[in-house]
Amino acid sequence: MCLIVFSFQEHTEYPLIFAGNRDEFHGRPAAPAAFWDEAPRLLAGRDLKAGGTWLGLSRSGRFATVTNFREPGDQRPDARSRGELVTDCLLEDVEASDYLDDVHERGEAYNGFNLILGDARTLYYLSNRDGTPRTLDPGLYGLSNGFLDTPWPKVRRAKMLLNRTIRSGNIAPEPLLDLLRDEERPADDELPRTGLEMDVERRASAIFIADPTYGTRASTVVLIDRSGGVTFVERSYGPEGAQLGTETFRFDVDTNGSAAGE
Repeated sequence: MCLIVFSFQEHTEYPLIFAGNRDEFHGRPAAPAAFWDEAPRLLAGRDLKAGGTWLGLSRSGRFATVTNFREPGDQRPDARSRGELVTDCLLEDVEASDYLDDVHERGEAYNGFNLILGDARTLYYLSNRDGTPRTLDPGLYGLSNGFLDTPWPKVRRAKMLLNRTIRSGNIAPEPLLDLLRDEERPADDELPRTGLEMDVERRASAIFIADPTYGTRASTVVLIDRSGGVTFVERSYGPEGAQLGTETFRFDVDTNGSAAGE
């Protein structure tokens, strides 16, 4: 997932308001969000090449998502899959803070990543490119493929649109999915210089990337309310931004269950 915005412990009704886009090559096989047969407490999409996921939620209310850290030309082919960071967090019955400490210790086994995990009460952030786990304060955050709240134009715009949506009082999946479909691109002089060729940097600068080979594959909205009600909506896309389908799940957090998927 390459663009994430979320409001944490700010809204009176929704302690977590999350919206994110996963950008990936259209040729990489993936399955849409579902409860996994072998781990029925785990709701997530699945990367069918490496087996992990980019975003998931347990019935216990534990949440995790990962983005790659943009480092053109510095990708180790023998590195472990970053998607396992999400699935392991959601399947292992350990405290989120303990899991984060473990990931911190073994972070060099992976190419660059940003990991957000926790629940609607406590969220944590870790990148293996700065090595400092953080407990997040209440606030509105944005993340792409730099560090948390790195002010790339797409991150600034997505945060602005999320703030506008929240202030409108219309907290629902469709307005948040509309936010994630925004294709506005900044001027060239506003673009970050991350080592990509300029035409690629331009295409990657929009919140939603519509492209025949690489683009937004899934938009996901997660809402968790104060009573523990969860709404999880994923909309899938194909080449050139063609809409493929929408999966919707609603359930209450099971406070008596473990985080694990058994």
